[in-house]
Amino acid sequence: MNFRARIYKPALAVLAAVLFCGSSQMQGRLNADRQAYGFTRLTVLSNAPPILAFTTVALGGFRGLISNALWMRASELQEEERYWEMVQLSDWITTLEPHFTEVWTMQAWNMAYNISVKCKDFEERWKWVQRGLDLLHKGLKANPGEASIYRELSWIFRHKIGQNLDDAHILYKIRWAQQMQNVLGGHPDFDALIHPRTAEERERAGKLREDYQMDPAILQEIDKTFGPLDWRLPDAHAIYWAQMGVRNGTDQDKDLIRRYSYAIMRQVCLRGGALPSWVTNVTEDNFILWPNLDLVPKAVASFEETLPGVLNQTPVKTAEKNYLREIVVLLYEYNRTQEAAHWFNYMKTTFTNGLLSDETNMTVEAYAYKQIQAEVLELDPNKATGFILGLTTQEYLCLIGDEDDRAANFKRMAAFVWQAYQSKLPKGTNGPRIALRPLEQLRGDELDDLESRLSPQAAAMLRNKLGLGPRAPAAPPPPPAGGGPA
Repeated sequence: MNFRARIYKPALAVLAAVLFCGSSQMQGRLNADRQAYGFTRLTVLSNAPPILAFTTVALGGFRGLISNALWMRASELQEEERYWEMVQLSDWITTLEPHFTEVWTMQAWNMAYNISVKCKDFEERWKWVQRGLDLLHKGLKANPGEASIYRELSWIFRHKIGQNLDDAHILYKIRWAQQMQNVLGGHPDFDALIHPRTAEERERAGKLREDYQMDPAILQEIDKTFGPLDWRLPDAHAIYWAQMGVRNGTDQDKDLIRRYSYAIMRQVCLRGGALPSWVTNVTEDNFILWPNLDLVPKAVASFEETLPGVLNQTPVKTAEKNYLREIVVLLYEYNRTQEAAHWFNYMKTTFTNGLLSDETNMTVEAYAYKQIQAEVLELDPNKATGFILGLTTQEYLCLIGDEDDRAANFKRMAAFVWQAYQSKLPKGTNGPRIALRPLEQLRGDELDDLESRLSPQAAAMLRNKLGLGPRAPAAPPPPPAGGGPA
């Protein structure tokens, strides 16, 4: 055996050792660079079956292959409507690949929509909607600035919670308002959230940032631009997350969000008003939605700002015209007659076909009464009664808030609706059967119902405004049959 043959294998061993040492030195630098540039996305997998945990450790960098396999299985379960099985599966995928944002958004939708509606109990439904929101907030921690998550949050607040398409929508609104009452209140003290000084302020600011992933400085800016908003209500949060998507998304994301931004503002005007000032502890009994008519100019502006970026402007213009038709009547009902007249004239000049031929020369008062009467004539007795009771409730709430002029207008409108409905009743046997109860009886019933839900101070103020004395104490229960002790 020659010399070359004798040293060949030892030389290879030495070379291998040198290369191994060199690679170990380079691996440290590579790992540091991967961490610095965000390429390292490995997290500890917990609560997974042993086979999944073992395979994850064994394959290391091939975790993407595992998540792809799980994602394909999740897609199959989605098609088979096996939503509950998807929950844990998707949790593993987000742990394996936390930057796979489609899993976060799809699973949040699955919880808030597909699973929630299968629960008959409304409280159970809300838990699944809440879980969907919590999942998206968690997703933002792993993917800050991800526009698709912002868009999904905005949609759930606007559609699932903000609208009335789900039978449990009122409960959703109440539960969210209760959460936000403890964090933001109706209108936040922004300075205390941005620069907290006390332990309580630091706790609230920390909860806002950590649990809800909301920046109080941006929140203040959005409130100034689009508000003032009542941050206990879902529409304000729909605006916040939509604007976060506009700020951080691609041009396509921004265009998609802008397309429904005017719809959010319309919704805020119609039922995104502040809860009554005396409500500081939100409950099922005192939760009342009413319009936020101070935002009408900003809502109209949102329509106008959307138009330049839309190729087919007809749907946006039609939506704006319909919004103006209903907002003119609403402003008049709330005794904001000058504003109603302004937007009535704006509608006539902006939309030449916005009115019928006989409406172009009407006063705003005649137009409002015509619209209300047309709506009343389409109502059955139950809906007409509800309409009158709603106007009466608004009257009573305005009296509590020392808005006597508005209260008088609501009272006048309720009387008009009652008379308009009664006048359209047919003569003969059907008339009495579908007639409404006397107006004063309806007003008294609504007073009794509202008083039971008001604080003692608010109830006393309302009775004083109505010229009524204190309510008589309830009569003691009758004695048991057969008499009792003297």
